[in-house]
Amino acid sequence: MSSPVEDRLALADVVARYARAVDRRDPAVLRSLFADDAEFVQPPGLVRRGHDPVLTGAGPIAEGVLAAVAHLHSTRHVLGQHVIDFDGDRARGELYCEAHHVYPSGAGYRDYTVSVRYRDEYRRVPDGWRIARRELVVDLTADREVRLLRSATE
Repeated sequence: MSSPVEDRLALADVVARYARAVDRRDPAVLRSLFADDAEFVQPPGLVRRGHDPVLTGAGPIAEGVLAAVAHLHSTRHVLGQHVIDFDGDRARGELYCEAHHVYPSGAGYRDYTVSVRYRDEYRRVPDGWRIARRELVVDLTADREVRLLRSATE
């Protein structure tokens, strides 16, 4: 059995890998971070018309999240505080994130920044912790012109 510190570090790794998988557009890693029956709940205002705000299952979650950012030049998820409450092989957490969405505009680029909180539920499975439910809560947004210093693939 793992210690509380090991569990906390393992969940910090899961949420960091989620951010990196989205930014790198890595569906295999993204899928691996969710329980098979996981739910991903998005605010209706961020969902494209005709799409369900609730994605269910690791595969559909990975596909839906990556489809939502496919039109962008790049994304950058910057993680903040992460509070976790454990209950055996389950846990609840709240994670702050600044999600930068860079898109072309005219001759340059803009950054649509979304300050979010992920309200998470986690479940321990035989090979580690997985996200069982993730609810995305938007606190504020900003849209500003930016200058790119590197390509999205560097």
